[in-house]
Amino acid sequence: MNSDHTPPAGTGAALALSRIRTVLVGTQHPGNIGSAARALKTMGLTRLSLVAPQRFPHADAEAMAAGADDVLAAAQRHEALPEALADCRLVLGCTARSRRVQLQELSPREAAARMLAVAREGGEAALLFGRERTGLENEELQLCHAAVHIPANPEYGSLNLAAAVQVLAYELRLAMLSADGGTTGGAPVEEGPVDPPASHAQLEGLFEQLAQTLEDIDFHKGRAPESAMRKLRRLFLRGELDAREVRLLRGILADAQRMARIAREK
Repeated sequence: MNSDHTPPAGTGAALALSRIRTVLVGTQHPGNIGSAARALKTMGLTRLSLVAPQRFPHADAEAMAAGADDVLAAAQRHEALPEALADCRLVLGCTARSRRVQLQELSPREAAARMLAVAREGGEAALLFGRERTGLENEELQLCHAAVHIPANPEYGSLNLAAAVQVLAYELRLAMLSADGGTTGGAPVEEGPVDPPASHAQLEGLFEQLAQTLEDIDFHKGRAPESAMRKLRRLFLRGELDAREVRLLRGILADAQRMARIAREK
């Protein structure tokens, strides 16, 4: 079920959809995987990634795909979420309730516009959906740049996984159609930025080095480091760093770590 996917070059809205992946994390019922594949195909989306599904491949998934067998067959399977996001510039997590992880909240329409904009610049974007019963864990939401909240009935906001996928896929298609209509006959869209945006893996490497540096310089002074790191992650994610900026920051951190080692050796 794993297959390499290299989106073709270009900036058109329809083409940009090929740079947007839907990631299902820890899916419990295989029928929901098939239904999600069907929801994606009806809206012109083709990329599905599965992180540690409980039962897949499975006949129920194939039955519920109902003609979206190509999307299901091309689905990429991963054992861990960071692996599924390593090359992404933007990661949005769909969540139904507030968590301790404080993230910017986007509506489905805002999320679709933001993902399409990144994809049109040549960046990879991912939309995460969690387990049917518990959704995304706090640690998984920490890997996201922002959260997406579907404004369902507050008295009964329980959406089926595939239904939630359909809502976001529909908004992505609306955004694509709007963008195509807005650019027809206009000036050509410029290619992506000179400095490529930092990938998810590059940002996670920065955060790992930052956490270690703070330990090396005794920044926390006995306090729990989690709160500071959550705030720093949000700060840097809002900045939308490019790859060169990440390298610069990591160079600064490396010098700070070197000076901390020298101080300890004296």
